Amino acid sequence: MDTSDAPDEQHRRPAGVSDDTVAALGKLSEALECVERARGELYSMHQRIGHADLMLDEAVRMFRAAGHGTIADRIAEEMVGRNVIAGRWTFQIVEDFDDGYYALFRDLDRAARDELVGGRRHLYEAEMKERRRTRGRAGHEARPQEPG
Repeated sequence: MDTSDAPDEQHRRPAGVSDDTVAALGKLSEALECVERARGELYSMHQRIGHADLMLDEAVRMFRAAGHGTIADRIAEEMVGRNVIAGRWTFQIVEDFDDGYYALFRDLDRAARDELVGGRRHLYEAEMKERRRTRGRAGHEARPQEPG
């Protein structure tokens, strides 16, 4: 078989692996990708809340300068440095997420791939690419061309 226009070994289904197994691994990978996006949004929230907390310092200063000491005091005492969730700043939420839910999800995904397809990733997508690309057409190559 000419492999010059075929996926690389890491993107080919091992012998004996069923369509149902590839589909299930693809769905697990898709679910993990959703979690990856949620993780990014969690980190965005972490950074935005931190930035907002630092901006409160300026707001407090501005209220004081405008003669509104009572409002400035209330913001400084009740809001600056406040926990976002009982007992936690956002960095603690991120750490709990990363060390718990996220770590387990990644471990389960990796374990399933290791056990069923020798650790190969994105087999479902690699096979979809093979079905959809136009062989021999520029921009539709199976894989990057080797240099030289």
